[in-house]
Amino acid sequence: MPQVPKYKLPPLDSGDETLGQRLARLRKEKGLTQVELAKAIGIRQVLVSAYERERLRPNYEMIIQFALALDVSTDELLGVKKAKKNEHKLSLNIVRRVKKIEALPEPQRRAILKTVDTFLKGAER
Repeated sequence: MPQVPKYKLPPLDSGDETLGQRLARLRKEKGLTQVELAKAIGIRQVLVSAYERERLRPNYEMIIQFALALDVSTDELLGVKKAKKNEHKLSLNIVRRVKKIEALPEPQRRAILKTVDTFLKGAER
């Protein structure tokens, strides 16, 4: 039988997002699929889905694993501390493309970056 708490604590304001919604948003902002996040943690994709849909509630160890894999603090994952507003969020499409560029051999990567730099210099004018 669960213990009844002795103290009545005020509710925490964790914003409009639930933990599952925040987990999904942070995962997408990092450009990860559920499969990729699951692999980084060492669990199956169906579990990531269950956490995001709040069919399962993560214990403290799982929260730490998610935070480490997503490179955020546990406070941010739990909604206690908001992300810095000055952070610029990259779109998922850009993140995926950058990952593909990083995986290319060095000569191809340099050629692509040179092309991007040339294009950006032209756009600044």
